[in-house]
Amino acid sequence: MISFFNNSNIFKWIDNLINFINSFFFIILLIALTFALILSPPDYLQGDTVRIMYVHVPSAWIGLASYTCIAVLSLLNFLFKLKAARLVSKSIAPIGLMFTCLAIITGSIWGQPTWGTWWAWDARITSMVVLAIFYILYIIANKLILNESKSEKISSIVAIIGLINIPIIKYSVDWWNTLHQPASIKFMEASKIHPSMLVPLLLMFLALIFYCALIFLMKYKTEIIRIKKKNLKRL
Repeated sequence: MISFFNNSNIFKWIDNLINFINSFFFIILLIALTFALILSPPDYLQGDTVRIMYVHVPSAWIGLASYTCIAVLSLLNFLFKLKAARLVSKSIAPIGLMFTCLAIITGSIWGQPTWGTWWAWDARITSMVVLAIFYILYIIANKLILNESKSEKISSIVAIIGLINIPIIKYSVDWWNTLHQPASIKFMEASKIHPSMLVPLLLMFLALIFYCALIFLMKYKTEIIRIKKKNLKRL
Protein backbone atom coordinates (compact mmCIF):
# COMPACT_ATOMS: atom_id res chain seq x y z
CA MET A 1 0.00 0.00 0.00
CA ILE A 2 2.79 2.41 0.94
CA SER A 3 4.70 1.81 -2.29
CA PHE A 4 1.50 2.32 -4.26
CA PHE A 5 0.77 5.73 -2.71
CA ASN A 6 4.42 6.81 -3.05
CA ASN A 7 4.72 5.72 -6.66
CA SER A 8 6.26 8.29 -9.00
CA ASN A 9 3.26 7.94 -11.32
CA ILE A 10 0.80 8.87 -8.57
CA PHE A 11 -0.05 12.25 -10.15
CA LYS A 12 -0.98 10.62 -13.44
CA TRP A 13 -3.06 8.02 -11.57
CA ILE A 14 -4.88 10.72 -9.57
CA ASP A 15 -5.60 12.85 -12.67
CA ASN A 16 -6.99 9.85 -14.55
CA LEU A 17 -9.18 8.90 -11.62
CA ILE A 18 -10.46 12.49 -11.24
CA ASN A 19 -11.42 12.54 -14.93
CA PHE A 20 -13.14 9.17 -14.58
CA ILE A 21 -15.18 10.23 -11.53
CA ASN A 22 -16.02 13.58 -13.12
CA SER A 23 -17.58 11.81 -16.10
CA PHE A 24 -20.14 10.16 -13.78
CA PHE A 25 -20.53 12.67 -10.95
CA PHE A 26 -22.70 15.30 -12.65
CA ILE A 27 -24.95 12.66 -14.23
CA ILE A 28 -25.54 10.95 -10.88
CA LEU A 29 -26.06 14.32 -9.17
CA LEU A 30 -28.62 15.39 -11.78
CA ILE A 31 -30.52 12.10 -11.41
CA ALA A 32 -30.37 12.33 -7.60
CA LEU A 33 -31.66 15.93 -7.57
CA THR A 34 -34.47 15.01 -9.98
CA PHE A 35 -35.63 12.23 -7.67
CA ALA A 36 -35.14 14.30 -4.49
CA LEU A 37 -36.77 17.54 -5.63
CA ILE A 38 -39.34 16.42 -8.23
CA LEU A 39 -40.19 12.71 -8.18
CA SER A 40 -40.19 12.00 -4.45
CA PRO A 41 -43.48 12.79 -2.68
CA PRO A 42 -43.86 15.28 0.18
CA ASP A 43 -44.25 13.82 3.67
CA TYR A 44 -47.82 13.57 4.95
CA LEU A 45 -46.86 15.53 8.10
CA GLN A 46 -43.81 17.63 7.14
CA GLY A 47 -44.72 18.38 3.55
CA ASP A 48 -41.82 19.51 1.32
CA THR A 49 -39.67 20.25 4.39
CA VAL A 50 -38.76 16.57 4.45
CA ARG A 51 -36.62 17.10 1.33
CA ILE A 52 -33.89 18.52 3.60
CA MET A 53 -33.38 14.88 4.59
CA TYR A 54 -31.75 14.19 1.23
CA VAL A 55 -28.82 16.42 2.19
CA HIS A 56 -28.92 16.13 5.99
CA VAL A 57 -28.80 12.34 6.32
CA PRO A 58 -26.06 11.60 3.72
CA SER A 59 -23.98 14.45 5.19
CA ALA A 60 -24.22 12.90 8.65
CA TRP A 61 -23.28 9.47 7.26
CA ILE A 62 -20.23 10.90 5.50
CA GLY A 63 -19.18 12.86 8.59
CA LEU A 64 -19.29 9.71 10.74
CA ALA A 65 -17.65 7.46 8.15
CA SER A 66 -14.86 9.96 7.44
CA TYR A 67 -13.95 10.31 11.10
CA THR A 68 -13.97 6.53 11.56
CA CYS A 69 -11.53 6.22 8.64
CA ILE A 70 -9.31 8.96 10.11
CA ALA A 71 -9.25 7.29 13.54
CA VAL A 72 -8.45 3.83 12.13
CA LEU A 73 -5.72 5.22 9.84
CA SER A 74 -4.30 7.28 12.72
CA LEU A 75 -4.16 4.17 14.89
CA LEU A 76 -2.31 2.28 12.13
CA ASN A 77 0.12 5.17 11.73
CA PHE A 78 0.59 5.48 15.49
CA LEU A 79 1.40 1.77 15.85
CA PHE A 80 3.22 0.99 12.60
CA LYS A 81 4.38 4.43 11.31
CA LEU A 82 2.50 4.17 8.03
CA LYS A 83 3.11 7.53 6.37
CA ALA A 84 0.59 6.82 3.61
CA ALA A 85 -2.11 6.31 6.25
CA ARG A 86 -1.31 9.72 7.74
CA LEU A 87 -1.47 11.40 4.32
CA VAL A 88 -4.85 9.83 3.59
CA SER A 89 -6.29 10.79 6.98
CA LYS A 90 -5.07 14.40 6.62
CA SER A 91 -6.74 14.57 3.21
CA ILE A 92 -10.03 13.19 4.53
CA ALA A 93 -10.27 15.53 7.56
CA PRO A 94 -11.46 18.77 5.81
CA ILE A 95 -14.07 16.78 3.89
CA GLY A 96 -15.39 15.15 7.04
CA LEU A 97 -15.53 18.47 8.87
CA MET A 98 -17.40 20.12 5.99
CA PHE A 99 -20.08 17.41 5.89
CA THR A 100 -20.38 17.28 9.68
CA CYS A 101 -21.04 21.03 9.73
CA LEU A 102 -23.46 20.64 6.81
CA ALA A 103 -25.34 17.96 8.77
CA ILE A 104 -25.56 20.24 11.81
CA ILE A 105 -26.72 23.27 9.76
CA THR A 106 -29.31 21.36 7.70
CA GLY A 107 -30.49 19.65 10.89
CA SER A 108 -31.06 23.05 12.47
CA ILE A 109 -33.01 24.25 9.42
CA TRP A 110 -35.06 21.05 9.42
CA GLY A 111 -35.63 21.25 13.17
CA GLN A 112 -37.28 24.68 13.13
CA PRO A 113 -40.49 23.65 11.29
CA THR A 114 -40.43 20.09 12.69
CA TRP A 115 -39.65 20.71 16.37
CA GLY A 116 -40.49 24.40 16.58
CA THR A 117 -36.91 25.41 17.43
CA TRP A 118 -33.65 26.00 15.57
CA TRP A 119 -31.57 24.30 18.24
CA ALA A 120 -31.90 21.84 21.10
CA TRP A 121 -29.09 20.31 23.12
CA ASP A 122 -30.30 16.73 22.75
CA ALA A 123 -27.87 13.81 22.71
CA ARG A 124 -27.62 13.40 18.92
CA ILE A 125 -27.09 17.10 18.18
CA THR A 126 -24.61 17.56 21.05
CA SER A 127 -22.55 14.52 20.04
CA MET A 128 -22.42 15.81 16.44
CA VAL A 129 -21.08 19.14 17.72
CA VAL A 130 -18.47 17.18 19.71
CA LEU A 131 -17.54 15.36 16.48
CA ALA A 132 -17.00 18.70 14.72
CA ILE A 133 -14.77 19.81 17.62
CA PHE A 134 -12.64 16.66 17.29
CA TYR A 135 -12.29 17.33 13.56
CA ILE A 136 -11.14 20.89 14.30
CA LEU A 137 -8.66 19.71 16.96
CA TYR A 138 -7.25 17.14 14.54
CA ILE A 139 -6.81 19.70 11.76
CA ILE A 140 -5.28 22.25 14.17
CA ALA A 141 -2.80 19.65 15.45
CA ASN A 142 -1.68 19.02 11.86
CA LYS A 143 -1.58 22.67 10.81
CA LEU A 144 -0.23 24.62 13.79
CA ILE A 145 2.26 22.22 15.40
CA LEU A 146 5.41 22.76 13.35
CA ASN A 147 7.36 19.79 14.69
CA GLU A 148 6.33 16.98 12.32
CA SER A 149 6.87 14.15 14.80
CA LYS A 150 4.96 15.90 17.58
CA SER A 151 2.19 16.93 15.19
CA GLU A 152 1.85 13.36 13.97
CA LYS A 153 1.65 11.94 17.50
CA ILE A 154 -0.79 14.53 18.92
CA SER A 155 -3.13 14.44 15.91
CA SER A 156 -3.20 10.62 16.03
CA ILE A 157 -4.06 10.63 19.74
CA VAL A 158 -6.82 13.20 19.17
CA ALA A 159 -8.30 11.10 16.34
CA ILE A 160 -8.18 7.87 18.36
CA ILE A 161 -9.80 9.46 21.45
CA GLY A 162 -12.53 10.96 19.27
CA LEU A 163 -13.47 7.50 18.02
CA ILE A 164 -15.30 6.98 21.34
CA ASN A 165 -17.84 9.55 20.17
CA ILE A 166 -18.90 7.58 17.06
CA PRO A 167 -21.00 4.89 18.83
CA ILE A 168 -22.42 7.63 21.07
CA ILE A 169 -23.73 9.44 17.98
CA LYS A 170 -25.02 6.21 16.46
CA TYR A 171 -26.85 4.90 19.55
CA SER A 172 -27.74 8.19 21.26
CA VAL A 173 -31.36 7.92 20.09
CA ASP A 174 -31.59 4.47 21.71
CA TRP A 175 -29.75 5.28 24.94
CA TRP A 176 -31.42 8.62 25.75
CA ASN A 177 -34.75 10.33 25.23
CA THR A 178 -34.00 12.66 22.28
CA LEU A 179 -35.91 14.68 19.71
CA HIS A 180 -34.49 12.45 16.97
CA GLN A 181 -36.42 9.38 15.97
CA PRO A 182 -34.72 5.94 16.08
CA ALA A 183 -32.78 4.86 12.99
CA SER A 184 -35.02 4.12 9.99
CA ILE A 185 -32.25 2.33 8.07
CA LYS A 186 -30.41 -0.60 9.68
CA PHE A 187 -27.98 -3.04 8.08
CA MET A 188 -29.67 -6.18 9.39
CA GLU A 189 -33.29 -5.04 9.03
CA ALA A 190 -35.59 -3.86 6.28
CA SER A 191 -35.74 -0.10 5.84
CA LYS A 192 -38.65 1.74 7.44
CA ILE A 193 -38.47 4.42 4.75
CA HIS A 194 -40.79 4.06 1.76
CA PRO A 195 -38.93 3.26 -1.51
CA SER A 196 -40.17 6.55 -3.02
CA MET A 197 -38.01 8.34 -0.44
CA LEU A 198 -35.31 5.72 0.07
CA VAL A 199 -34.22 5.72 -3.60
CA PRO A 200 -33.52 9.50 -3.80
CA LEU A 201 -31.83 9.33 -0.40
CA LEU A 202 -29.41 6.63 -1.57
CA LEU A 203 -28.87 8.40 -4.91
CA MET A 204 -27.95 11.62 -3.11
CA PHE A 205 -25.60 9.66 -0.86
CA LEU A 206 -23.93 8.14 -3.93
CA ALA A 207 -23.60 11.57 -5.58
CA LEU A 208 -22.01 13.04 -2.44
CA ILE A 209 -19.64 10.06 -2.20
CA PHE A 210 -18.45 10.82 -5.74
CA TYR A 211 -18.00 14.47 -4.73
CA CYS A 212 -16.00 13.41 -1.66
CA ALA A 213 -13.79 11.23 -3.84
CA LEU A 214 -13.02 14.21 -6.11
CA ILE A 215 -12.16 16.50 -3.19
CA PHE A 216 -10.10 13.78 -1.52
CA LEU A 217 -8.00 13.11 -4.63
CA MET A 218 -7.30 16.82 -5.14
CA LYS A 219 -6.42 17.25 -1.46
CA TYR A 220 -4.20 14.16 -1.49
CA LYS A 221 -2.37 15.45 -4.57
CA THR A 222 -1.83 18.80 -2.80
CA GLU A 223 -0.40 17.03 0.27
CA ILE A 224 2.10 15.11 -1.87
CA ILE A 225 3.21 18.31 -3.62
CA ARG A 226 3.62 20.02 -0.23
CA ILE A 227 5.82 17.17 1.04
CA LYS A 228 7.95 17.16 -2.11
CA LYS A 229 8.49 20.93 -1.87
CA LYS A 230 9.39 20.56 1.80
CA ASN A 231 11.94 17.86 0.98
CA LEU A 232 13.45 19.97 -1.82
CA LYS A 233 13.99 22.87 0.57
CA ARG A 234 16.03 20.60 2.84
CA LEU A 235 18.44 19.67 0.01
